[in-house]
Amino acid sequence: MATSTIRIPEEKKNILKAISSLENKKMNDIIVELIDEYVERHKESLELLSIPGLYEKLIKSSEEFKEGKGATIKDARKELES
Repeated sequence: MATSTIRIPEEKKNILKAISSLENKKMNDIIVELIDEYVERHKESLELLSIPGLYEKLIKSSEEFKEGKGATIKDARKELES
């Protein structure tokens, strides 16, 4: 496996070192676990943003919302029920 070097503030490194000692884990294993959790949390967003045109539609909808355009929840519910 290839390795990479990362820079983290000394304060965070010391905290990580203490946690790794308490949990009897390697610092590397903790960092890999944190990266995996971070990727998993963002996986759905990345999948949604990979849908062609979705990002542009979200931006347009956001702009319309700011301008006061759009439907009320009541109107949207009626539309969905019909």
